Order: sequence, then C-alpha cells, then structure tokens
Amino acid sequence: MFYVYYLESVNNGKFYVGRTNDLKRRYEEHNSGHGGDFTAKNGPWKLIFYEAFINGKDAIVAEEFFKSGYGREVLKDKLKNYLRNKHYSGIV
Repeated sequence: MFYVYYLESVNNGKFYVGRTNDLKRRYEEHNSGHGGDFTAKNGPWKLIFYEAFINGKDAIVAEEFFKSGYGREVLKDKLKNYLRNKHYSGIV
C-alpha cells in the first residue's frame, strides 16, 4: 500500500502533506526529528488524515494535488468539522 497523509503540528498548527509506503514508520520519523527540515522544526505532529492507494503513481498524483491550491481547498472541505471544532479558519 501507498499512503498520502496530512499532519498537523501540535505546537503551532502548521500542516504537512506527505507520501509513503509505510505510514507508521514515516509518522514516527517525523515525530523523532528525522522527517526532514520542516517537520523537524515544527513537530511534534499528529496525523489528521490519510488515504491509501494500491498503486504508487496514484499516490504521487494525490500528494501533488493536495499540495496545490485547489487540493488544499479540497482538504479543507474534507476536514471541515475537525477544523471548525478547532476554530481554525483555513489550511495553510
């Protein structure tokens, strides 16, 4: 399986979209500071959304889409109740 995931920083509310073939391992890497510069500086993280794909190329397309302006709006709509409960007005 291949996963596209969406993380939220516990410290500052920033968001991160990523892709992996091992969601648990990658999540642990992000929270241990080994996920890259952005995630190391803004962690710890909580997983708030993911999608699973059988085909890796489909996951790549989905990740690129969710990183686009319209893709962020789609995520905002998918997570509207979560974001509303946080009194958060938008996804950055």
